[in-house]
Amino acid sequence: SNDLDRALKFIDVAASVGCDAVKFQLFKISQLFAPEILRKSEAHRSRKNWELKVSMLGALSQHCKDLNIQFGCTPFYLDAVDELYDHVDFYKVSSYELLWKELLSKIANTKKPVILSTGMATMAEIIAAVELLSEHDCRPTLLHCTSAYPTPPSEANLSAIETIRNATNCEVGWSDHTVCPGVIYRAVQKWNASCVEFHLDLDGNGDEYKTGHCWLPEEIRSVIQNTNDGLNADGDGAKEPTMSELPDRDWRADPSDGLRPFRHIRKAF
Repeated sequence: SNDLDRALKFIDVAASVGCDAVKFQLFKISQLFAPEILRKSEAHRSRKNWELKVSMLGALSQHCKDLNIQFGCTPFYLDAVDELYDHVDFYKVSSYELLWKELLSKIANTKKPVILSTGMATMAEIIAAVELLSEHDCRPTLLHCTSAYPTPPSEANLSAIETIRNATNCEVGWSDHTVCPGVIYRAVQKWNASCVEFHLDLDGNGDEYKTGHCWLPEEIRSVIQNTNDGLNADGDGAKEPTMSELPDRDWRADPSDGLRPFRHIRKAF
């Protein structure tokens, strides 16, 4: 969007619901779609209204710093890599650009962290992209992704997270288009997704909300909180009384007669 106030509000909301980072997209329609497509498709030409202004990057980046969350962006044309360099904490590569070697090489040469989505890709294509990035001393974080908007949960194929991890030795997360809490919980708790990306809409009025793959703030807030609660529940594995259990220990059945509490508590009760 070229609406700076709305873009800043996205950052505010993302931080408030518990996100660690935000990711925007930097594209120019004239360098995103082939001219044959643009000549024939008003729908594609109209996406020019979605273009992010380069002049907004400084304000967005600073706002993220002020709120202590990371700022990332997806470059969709080669010069965008340079335009983003002074502002981003990480680069994101879209699933649609996974095969574009020139873009991958240019991003890798920045030496900044890279996140790469793998929607629609074969394992051979993913490995080739990782090898290319590795040649430039870049070890990306990969996102398993189903590039359907929205994605039916039955097509999330979360077990591919482990397949990709084993084949590449990279950190692997999940890019969500299901808008299903259970899918995110499963990605993190079962398949150890190292990060989760999702599409956020502020109020249901965004251009992409109607397609059904965007979360609203209060929906994702509870998912993030529940996910973090689950991760915090793992503990250290030692089986011993926790602090919250200690007051009840002496209220167990005394082994001498099977009655509660222990005898020394009864005497002082």
